Amino acid sequence: MKVSVSSYSFSRLIGNGTLTQLDCIGKAKEMGFDAIELVEIIPHDGNTKEEYVHQLAKEANRVKMPISSFTFGADFLYGSGGDLKAEIKRVKEMINFAQVLGAKIVRHDATRGYNQGDRGYRGFNEALPRLVEGCREVTIYAESKGIRTTVENHGFFCQDSERVEKLVNAVAHPNFGLLVDMGNFLCVDEDPVQAVSRVAPYAFYAHAKDFLVKSGSGINPGAGFFKTRGGNYLRGMIIGHGHVPVQQCISILKSVGYDGYMAIEFEGMEDPIKGIQIGLENLRRYISNA
Repeated sequence: MKVSVSSYSFSRLIGNGTLTQLDCIGKAKEMGFDAIELVEIIPHDGNTKEEYVHQLAKEANRVKMPISSFTFGADFLYGSGGDLKAEIKRVKEMINFAQVLGAKIVRHDATRGYNQGDRGYRGFNEALPRLVEGCREVTIYAESKGIRTTVENHGFFCQDSERVEKLVNAVAHPNFGLLVDMGNFLCVDEDPVQAVSRVAPYAFYAHAKDFLVKSGSGINPGAGFFKTRGGNYLRGMIIGHGHVPVQQCISILKSVGYDGYMAIEFEGMEDPIKGIQIGLENLRRYISNA
């Protein structure tokens, strides 16, 4: 199992100008990662995304750093002004970026869920046919380019293990699977071990993430924490410093034959470089012991 790092882990440094997205590729190589996952296309030099994606690909080739996955947003309910065909077309254009990058895995969202004001008597099951249509058409297109597509347990509405399992089985295409984020299940108050054991057979890609968990029945812990769907408090942590049973989740993935990338997605308050580096050391040990 190889270890990657999501460029999202460097977001704070990209945001304050310390690193560019282009710099993250060399930094990940320098830190000892086997690959990097790129999140969106974030030009720093005035170039268009179409131009910048070629710069990213060139830099990855120069430092001999594989791009393990390309991640970007999508919403088959509301994206592109609610025009499903237009959103599918836009996502296909992002698949073209993945091809330029040499990424063999893509993660796109399914939806953020119904807007508060127009939810009505509609839940996940009512959204499912439209999500299936979007995901299936995109994965058929991606398959023609040698790219597999995934959705992640992410964003509250499409995050529960039962829901993402239902989506992948409804799409029912061998090119479509899941990005299993072991930490994100806590955002909907699911036990990571139970959730990962449910969806592990569908994993095309995986995120290692850790959170500190505080009960919602207590006082708000303050800065750095956010609320789960059920009102508990989470704070991003260095891999191994929180409550996610990272090694056990890796063991579950291994037990079903998963041998793809395990990518760190660091969301902690610590210095990003230090937090990512400690997480890498811990993660390699967990993978060896799992």
